Amino acid sequence: MIVAFIGHRNVDDTEPLAARLTGIVVSLIRRGADTFLFGSGSAFDSLCLETATVLKEKYRHIRRVYVRSSFESISVEYKDYLMTLYDETVFPQQVRHAGISSYIKRNEAMIDMCDVLVTYFDSEYVPMRKRGRSGTALAVDYARKSGREIINVFER
Repeated sequence: MIVAFIGHRNVDDTEPLAARLTGIVVSLIRRGADTFLFGSGSAFDSLCLETATVLKEKYRHIRRVYVRSSFESISVEYKDYLMTLYDETVFPQQVRHAGISSYIKRNEAMIDMCDVLVTYFDSEYVPMRKRGRSGTALAVDYARKSGREIINVFER
């Protein structure tokens, strides 16, 4: 089973959130999850990567995959650096030539690859650009339309 993590750039990084996330990830591993997909640039991504990395000590079979939204080709040095954090990195074809929409296309590719989307989605969140919808809102809508299981760790 493949799990993708997509969430807002900023999160309330609290112990209850970290505990909730850990419980969800452990539950998914017990259901058969073995591959976890990560984007970059958000506090939620960082929290999820940290959670998966800690759990990898106990569940050695899990894989952490960094899904890039830029740099189709990367240097050996950059790949070596990424491999200190992840087990693999990929660049989805959908992202090629996406321009400023590259992160949206990357998120869609992650959703296309996954069985379950774990998200930190606040429907009242206002993006920094203050117009349009947040990338997370677009991703959650895409996941719903794609019939993916969605687990939202956001709590009010």
